[in-house]
Amino acid sequence: MSNKIIFMGTPSFSVPVLKSLFNSNYKIVAVYTQPQKKKSRGQKIEKSPIHMESEKLYIPVRHPETIDNDKDYDFIKNSGVNYVVVVAYGQIIPKKILNLDNIIFLNIHASVLPRWRGAAPIQRSIIEMDKTTGVSIMKIVPKLDAGPYMMQEVIKIEKQDNFILLSKKLSILSSKLIVKSLDQLKNGRANFVDQDEKKVTYAKKIEKEESIIDWNISAKKLIANIKGLNPYPGVWFKHRKTRIKIIEAVEVNQTGRAGEVLDVNLTIGCKENAIKILSIQKEGRNVLNTKSFLAGYEIKKGETLY
Repeated sequence: MSNKIIFMGTPSFSVPVLKSLFNSNYKIVAVYTQPQKKKSRGQKIEKSPIHMESEKLYIPVRHPETIDNDKDYDFIKNSGVNYVVVVAYGQIIPKKILNLDNIIFLNIHASVLPRWRGAAPIQRSIIEMDKTTGVSIMKIVPKLDAGPYMMQEVIKIEKQDNFILLSKKLSILSSKLIVKSLDQLKNGRANFVDQDEKKVTYAKKIEKEESIIDWNISAKKLIANIKGLNPYPGVWFKHRKTRIKIIEAVEVNQTGRAGEVLDVNLTIGCKENAIKILSIQKEGRNVLNTKSFLAGYEIKKGETLY
């Protein structure tokens, strides 16, 4: 079989995987990524992290608005590749492309399937306080994340892990597993396992409404939300009509009304126990540790936050 592959990816999470494949025995003939976007009104065009990395590696880049067109169908069909590797591409690959003869489409998914199919597996695993997560290398089928998997590896979610830290761990793990998976396929040793449909859970897309703080939950659950939703959209409260985002906090064994400021160090009561805020960000400003923040912004003991 050919060592040639097409790579499809977009965000920073995909970059270590691209580098790993580039440094392997497989040749990347083209990279697909999401279209370039304007950074803001009237500003310069912004390329995806994968687009920029591909240019550094001198790999041809294609970035159609939609891959569902005759031009890209013909390109992939005539590319001479045996494998297409997809990791956080951001577009659904049409059935007619998936049905191309002699090409295996592999997806790298950041969960241990069938748990957390869908758009936000890393965030949901943290928010739901899972003890473990991992990576699945699976065959792509028309149904979302429902294909059989050929390789999985589980890792522990550590106490200090937030979305950024856990994403980096899973990205590095993915970069190792994908080369092993391709080697197994090439050597005829791959074994695809069907997912257990009875155990499926869905990691729905993160909505902005989830970032509004709810003090009427346990401190442990609130911290899980903070870790899972940072940096976007974050978890925030309003104080004097100002939106303030909590960047980092720890659970403490104190009690008070939900939302009550319990001391001068920004310890806030929850339904169960309390959180002590360690770093915080006023809307439109830089992230500060709590001491520095309070030096220039007053939140009084006894106030109730909403």
